[in-house]
Amino acid sequence: MNLIIDIGNSFVKLAVFQGNELVVKKNIKPDVIVKHIDILRKEYNNIEKAIISSVGKLKEKDLAYLKKNFDLIELNSKTTVPFVNLYETPNTLGLDRIALVSASMKHFPNNNVLIIDAGTCITYDFVTANNDYLGGAISPGISMRYKSLHNLTANLPLLEKEIPENIIGNSTNSSIHSGVINGVLKEIDGNIETYQQKYSDLTIILTGGDANFLSKQLKSSIFANSNFLLEGLNYILQFNSN
Repeated sequence: MNLIIDIGNSFVKLAVFQGNELVVKKNIKPDVIVKHIDILRKEYNNIEKAIISSVGKLKEKDLAYLKKNFDLIELNSKTTVPFVNLYETPNTLGLDRIALVSASMKHFPNNNVLIIDAGTCITYDFVTANNDYLGGAISPGISMRYKSLHNLTANLPLLEKEIPENIIGNSTNSSIHSGVINGVLKEIDGNIETYQQKYSDLTIILTGGDANFLSKQLKSSIFANSNFLLEGLNYILQFNSN
């Protein structure tokens, strides 16, 4: 069994895989990571291998614990991955993006794939049917757009995301919802359309915390998978174990 550790901006995602099957996943605070891993080790006593993403955010004593108890991979730009990385600055490529592209290799090998991760940022990552990763784009996520309108202006309120009822906002709140949500949807649909004009046989994956919120509102046919990043990390672990 494999232990997957993905350290995000606010939470740590823990997951246990049996082969390709996701057995359990948890969202926890970073300061209790060892406690929850110990619980998982007791429940699943045959966890031997582990992979960790964003290792720089982990306390030294927690990292030492992981190295002692698991055959550990600390994901970085030099880790062997199942695709050809043609990014001009590979050392700056986010570990989450590396994991997402790896997941596309597992599920859609030899396909043109566009992976859209709608989280804190919205990232676009494109890999060709030759398994060459070319890059993509990064833009502000939904929450970041709401916060920037509030933080960088004098009077605009901070709102929670909400599907706008109309393209024409008839109040400040509805105008903000229309601007943020319709802006994101038009951005995503526009990017997809641009890629499809060049790659007609395009597979589109939508993942991230806002994937379910957005998936039903997008025009394009997509695969929504909220566990895509975890599956990618597991595949990197498998790929380096063979």
